[in-house]
Amino acid sequence: MAVEVGQVYRSCKPRDMGFRIRIVEVGEVTVRAVSASNGRPLLNRVRIRNLHQSPITQTGRRRTAGYVLSRP
Repeated sequence: MAVEVGQVYRSCKPRDMGFRIRIVEVGEVTVRAVSASNGRPLLNRVRIRNLHQSPITQTGRRRTAGYVLSRP
């Protein structure tokens, strides 16, 4: 999966209630992201390994951590 600038991801954590981020810069290991709703930058970078295409794991369970691609 290629992570690209402009992609929107939704948080998999139930307590985040669907918080969305938009990718603004892609590095080798991390990305810089902003809130998709208001454009405010996140305090920390997000590791690329925490960005997923599917909300379901390989074992068939629902993800509870990281971010899932919201729209390509």
